Amino acid sequence: MAEYGSDIIIDMLKSLGIKYAALNPGASFRGIHDSLVNYNHNKNPEIIVCCHEEIAVSVAHGYAKATGEPMAAIVHDVVGLQHAAMAIYNAWCDKAPVLVLGGTGPMDTTKRRPWIDWIHTALVQGNFVRDIVKLDDQPMSLGALPNSILRGYRVAMTEPKGPVYLCFDLDLQEARLPEAMAVPAPDRFRPPAPLQAEQGAIEEAAAWLCGAENPLIIADYMGRNPQSMLSLVELAEALGAAVVDRGARHNFPNTHPLDLSGREKELVAEADVILGLDVMDLFGALHRHDARTQTSVPAFQPGCRIINVTLADFAIKSWSTEYMELSPVDLPILADSSVFVPALTEAVRRRGGPAQAVLEDRCRTLERRHREIREESQAVLRKRWDESPISPPRMSQEIWEVIKDEDWTLVAGSFRGWPRRLWTWEKPNAFLGGYGGGGLGYAPGASVGAALGLRDTGTVCIDLQRDGDLLFTNSALWTAASYSVPLLMIMTNNRTYYNDEEHQERVAVARSRPVENKGIGMRMETPPVDFATLAKSFGVYSEGPVEDPADIQPAVRRALAVVKEERKPALVDVIIQAI
Repeated sequence: MAEYGSDIIIDMLKSLGIKYAALNPGASFRGIHDSLVNYNHNKNPEIIVCCHEEIAVSVAHGYAKATGEPMAAIVHDVVGLQHAAMAIYNAWCDKAPVLVLGGTGPMDTTKRRPWIDWIHTALVQGNFVRDIVKLDDQPMSLGALPNSILRGYRVAMTEPKGPVYLCFDLDLQEARLPEAMAVPAPDRFRPPAPLQAEQGAIEEAAAWLCGAENPLIIADYMGRNPQSMLSLVELAEALGAAVVDRGARHNFPNTHPLDLSGREKELVAEADVILGLDVMDLFGALHRHDARTQTSVPAFQPGCRIINVTLADFAIKSWSTEYMELSPVDLPILADSSVFVPALTEAVRRRGGPAQAVLEDRCRTLERRHREIREESQAVLRKRWDESPISPPRMSQEIWEVIKDEDWTLVAGSFRGWPRRLWTWEKPNAFLGGYGGGGLGYAPGASVGAALGLRDTGTVCIDLQRDGDLLFTNSALWTAASYSVPLLMIMTNNRTYYNDEEHQERVAVARSRPVENKGIGMRMETPPVDFATLAKSFGVYSEGPVEDPADIQPAVRRALAVVKEERKPALVDVIIQAI
């Protein structure tokens, strides 16, 4: 029987099917911690100890992307929430459902300990993250606990999904229940069905697309629903439309003849109807930006009609402008793409689609252009095969030779697009996408969370880990080792914050200053970081640094054996050139 407020909190998490709670221990949630261990026996949810709150939230972020289900991340009051804020922002931008739970010192000032309870109590804590969560709540009574958690779960899981923050007063956690409390059944509080567009908008979009000479589909975030990739294939084939995958998730098979990712600007210029599906930055997709003048001009032709399907208008806050520049749209549609695309495909089929001769001719042309893109990538691979240090395309290909027969998922690390250009991405969730808010420190924790969520599926989870990113949150390696998370981490180690080198080069050129100084303040060469030893110190199997490309495959095969056979994490540090 539940005896304390914190027991009710755990009962609610259990009823919602929450399997894990990532946390860095903190006194302000000591009641919840005790209930997890002594009341719940540390099972469903099970504690996943992290050494930093940013890692705890990132673990939950990666878990949500891999499984489609939320995980709890519990953070200490005020200071822990501030540590977690970057990871919460990443989850907010990435539309990932995370239940961030926090504790606070007693709101009753007469019960506070001197000094510590005062500096660790805020009025109210949720104010700190209010603009980067879908909901924050701080229930004020024992009776309010169940509804607070039910509402938080429902809001987090309603599209567009995102993190929520629920804060629990220390006194409330530790208060004895005056009588037995019934835990509400969550079925009657579940998230709503996906939002569908009204039929008139579906029919109008179908009519425009069927009548188009050069229809183009741009998909970005719709792959968060794995079945959507298969639906998009059916729509593209029914229309004979080129598809560009922008990569916030894996949206379209890279081997499909209608996949023309990498040709976005020229396709936008040719199109007479463009369908955007969950495109996070539609303006950026449809405009050319001049870095010299800092101006943007339309990349689409006059008269091109634009259809935009998104739920992003439901997730706008005022603090951060991650909602991007407003783009011109001829047919704006508020709908969940997972239900909209199948309905649109049916509408296209009812209309008979494009004429058969037009469809076949268009598909032949697009297939030829698709082959050209694939052949160009292979040509670059051949040209850069023997470069030293190791080139990114060479490293990508060497890894592919090891994992191509495995059931794999790239949980983090787009590696400048080379895996998508050289590997075979045909199944849903082949790539879980980027880090949302662009904050460094995401991938180590998120990769652990994704591999934790998929560890009983037999999937080989791969993290192409950037060096600077790992230095932000390297103790995620300890969490991976402590919980035997089977994760294959391969360092794409160029020993520099190279993205900023590019910016410094651009500024130097514009100002007629020495470009050769671009690496000052960027390089991590003196001394170089020994990532293999770092990983080993955390209990992770590791090899490296690998500098000879002939050594990549043997090292990755040995690491893969550890991941598959011993069900443990492994890291291979590979030294590569910057570009």
